[in-house]
Amino acid sequence: MVKSDRTAVLQALSTATSEALREAVIWLPPDVKRAIERASATETNPVAKGEFANIARNIAAAERLAVPLCQDTGVPIVYLTIPPTIPLADDIYDAIADGVRQATLKVPLRPNVVDPLTRHNTNDNTGVGMPAIHVKPGERFTVTILPKGAGAENVSRITMLLPSQKNEIEKFVVETVLEAGGKPCPPVVLGVGIGGTFDGAATLAKESLLLPIDQMTPFEQQLCDAVNRLGIGPMGLGGDKTALAVKVKTAACHTASLPVAVNVQCWACRRATKEVIW
Repeated sequence: MVKSDRTAVLQALSTATSEALREAVIWLPPDVKRAIERASATETNPVAKGEFANIARNIAAAERLAVPLCQDTGVPIVYLTIPPTIPLADDIYDAIADGVRQATLKVPLRPNVVDPLTRHNTNDNTGVGMPAIHVKPGERFTVTILPKGAGAENVSRITMLLPSQKNEIEKFVVETVLEAGGKPCPPVVLGVGIGGTFDGAATLAKESLLLPIDQMTPFEQQLCDAVNRLGIGPMGLGGDKTALAVKVKTAACHTASLPVAVNVQCWACRRATKEVIW
């Protein structure tokens, strides 16, 4: 690839990252809006129905004013698919970080990224290891942004079960939500990763939040129903709908282990994808 083409690719990637991040924090995906509308329609608790009405007004105002849905615009989790014609090098990561800086300034986004120990804020949502970038090969060159707020992220959990404890997966998922209470701004979306390794299960859990939430497998529905029986409800004020959906991804694991991770997301399950065109 000649230098001029490479420059165009990097500029296009930076722009696509910025645009995807802006879209993600302002407009909810159609499947998420459908799941919220369906939950609202079947909610029987009067207080909870009022909270769903507030959520609907929140969504409408963000769309009308083109401003972020929530003051916590999260940290940028990036999923990049890259075709074999585009060499993967450090400048790809730099271009994505540049796109995050652009979005932080233009949207604008709250500057959330700090050093874990000194708490120094970079004021542009970038830093060591941030944005968090996951790269996979693909036929199309795309960038997907999953903004992750702290309220939901802070109550996420992981455990290493024994293979004989397979029937305790549901218990762990339900206990995670029970312990979280109203902190993650329910009704939540739960990403569950089962299998892989300790870190791999957490990756699967977060990736599952990219899946459509307006449909569930029987196992996902079973977990969702179990969570909803807690009665925590929207914003923790009680109700039928504590979870909008549970999404599960699995991977092969060691015969002696059963990693399970739950990545909690608030009702605003934000994500957006842009194709990189140059």
